[in-house]
Amino acid sequence: MRILITGNKSYVGMNLKRWLSQWPDKYSVDSISLRNDEWKNKDFSKYDILFHVAAIVHKKEKSEMEDIYYKINRDLTVEVAKKAKEEGVKQFIFMSSMSVYGLNGKIGEDVVVTKNTQCNPNTFYGKSKLEAENELKKIEDEHFRIVIIRAPMVYGPNCPGNYTRLKKLVMKIPVFPLVNNKRSMIFIDNLSEFIRLLIDNQDRGLFFPQNKEYVNTSELVKLIAKENSKNIYLSRVLAFGIKLFGRRVKVLNKVFGNLVFDLDLSSYEDFKYCVADLKKSLEICEKK
Repeated sequence: MRILITGNKSYVGMNLKRWLSQWPDKYSVDSISLRNDEWKNKDFSKYDILFHVAAIVHKKEKSEMEDIYYKINRDLTVEVAKKAKEEGVKQFIFMSSMSVYGLNGKIGEDVVVTKNTQCNPNTFYGKSKLEAENELKKIEDEHFRIVIIRAPMVYGPNCPGNYTRLKKLVMKIPVFPLVNNKRSMIFIDNLSEFIRLLIDNQDRGLFFPQNKEYVNTSELVKLIAKENSKNIYLSRVLAFGIKLFGRRVKVLNKVFGNLVFDLDLSSYEDFKYCVADLKKSLEICEKK
């Protein structure tokens, strides 16, 4: 199978390429940058699958950046998809996000995305991703299969974003709140295997991959510390303070609040994609 990945510096894209390299006789993978217009001259006709992961993400949203989010995350996505369709690509896989729901973690309250949860994004990132989804659905047909992946937080070795920031914090502090929360997350190898199975099955539709188990922030911190031979104390006193005052602080809700996909959304009868549980995934992350 011939696969083209857009975004040649994408963490998810490059890890998928690494993952698929385990089967060199089965998959041929190329990647391209979309940072200039050179991609428009690329011949897409020799590819079976296009994995579109190029996007603006992990940026502080300012009003003057709104147009850029829509230009890259929506308009460029549709432009690439139309070229892929015109040139005979059979499957277009789009990395969307949990952000399309516009939900934030809440301390002490369950926030669960189910099959009935309506999308209501409240950021440029989430809005532009949802609009891209809607535009892609308009050009799908029996010969051009659209896959949309609404992923929770992705983590793995040397990943950008919240996992790396949390690790840096763990390495600096001796004590951390003992909070009983739940977050949906997905290890990069689990996500890569999920995408591989989507390709093998020539699927179409909307998908919600995540780890088999929800992640507790305090447990995650403890495992990171252990893998780095660092002692850290989990404090119930600090947890009480978080519960008392944290609801008013956005960043604390993001770290210690509850936000999950219903596990039933992520269960696929023919997909055994979780190749590593939380403990094993942390061992892999911290050894690299």
